[in-house]
Amino acid sequence: MMFRFATVLSFLPVMAAAQDYIRVSEKDVFLNLMEQGDLTHAFYNITVKVTPDGQITGDALGWPVTGNWTWQDGYFCRQMDWGGDEIPYNCQLVEQNGDLVRFTVDQGAGRAAALRLR
Repeated sequence: MMFRFATVLSFLPVMAAAQDYIRVSEKDVFLNLMEQGDLTHAFYNITVKVTPDGQITGDALGWPVTGNWTWQDGYFCRQMDWGGDEIPYNCQLVEQNGDLVRFTVDQGAGRAAALRLR
């Protein structure tokens, strides 16, 4: 596979300034957000569903995305597979700005990707 899903997410533009985002630190708040729709990015053809039972499903650039997640110490922790390529376990800072949800790897210390709820 030419591009890895994590690589694709690392190139997604962040759509608003940092001060516009509000941290999501509670699992129930995160689940309420995920009930509002799928996480999408039109340019990269990404559609991912995060379900309350700890599953991640969808596709990106035409390849299937599967995985599982947990909520640990205020962070979204996930492991995924994208078209046969493993995306290693990582805990991410989650922030919200309207219908945008931003995930920042390494508990907020790494690259960020903003996805739209649709």
